[in-house]
Amino acid sequence: MAVDSVVAARPYVAAPRRGPVTRVLENEHWFAFFLLLPTAVLLGLFIAYPFVKGVLLAVTDAKVGVPGNFVGLQNFAVLMNDSIFRIAVWNTILYTAVTTIFKLALGLWLALLLNRHFRAKALTRAFILLPFIIPTVLSTFAWKWMFDPTFSVINWTLFHLGIIRTRINWLGDPQLALISVMIVNVWRGVPFYAISLLAGLQTISPELAEAAAIDGARPWQRFRYITWPLLLPVTMVVVLFSVIQTFADFQLVYILTGGGPANATQLFATYAYQIGVGTGLLGEGAAISLAMFPVLLVVVVVQLLYIRRVETL
Repeated sequence: MAVDSVVAARPYVAAPRRGPVTRVLENEHWFAFFLLLPTAVLLGLFIAYPFVKGVLLAVTDAKVGVPGNFVGLQNFAVLMNDSIFRIAVWNTILYTAVTTIFKLALGLWLALLLNRHFRAKALTRAFILLPFIIPTVLSTFAWKWMFDPTFSVINWTLFHLGIIRTRINWLGDPQLALISVMIVNVWRGVPFYAISLLAGLQTISPELAEAAAIDGARPWQRFRYITWPLLLPVTMVVVLFSVIQTFADFQLVYILTGGGPANATQLFATYAYQIGVGTGLLGEGAAISLAMFPVLLVVVVVQLLYIRRVETL
């Protein structure tokens, strides 16, 4: 028996009207613009504006409470004849180079150890992060107490081990002060290297090392020809951020020595603070701070070009 089915015509339902806000947000370009706007505002307020303001101050003779007049490159000419500024330049370069080498070596060693399987691995990784988590001021004050010539736990340990006979003034000796500051910087920076490089090691397939081991490659050969080339891009990025942060280091050095003794630990940041804030010469202080920019720019450009070259190999 045939059954006739009648399909009733459905009434036309118009699409809901879209408001102007909905139309804008559905546009990919406008949506991306609104997502990036808060970041752009923050970068403008806290990075771009201070940088531009610093450039404007560096070409004036401004003092605290006095706007100052345009003097061009006079502040930079004064710095070229400033013996303390030359000491600060040398100290900053030496401080950055030495600490970066030690942080990279120790951080890579720790990362290789933490990449192995052992008990309490998660707890050990968390413990390694403690120097990096503790506020800089708090940890630096602890180190200042440990370097104290009278109450130094380091001197006490060395004395009872028979290594020294008299107290060592770690932060008061011009030859030891910079070394002491470097030790604290390395202690604080190693966890950043270790955890970052450990994350890079986690992305390397263990099958590559196993295959090389089956072919007779020794541990050093496996590291040199497999692990290190694959870890190099991550390493260069970590070193880049570390160099920028170390080159502009202020809190650690200022709390430990304040740039002394006899300017033995004077860096760009501490000298700029002493001149700009301590003496009120804002123009000269800004010029000292701005003098870091060309050096950092060259370092950043060279490392970025090297990173691009490594990634394209």
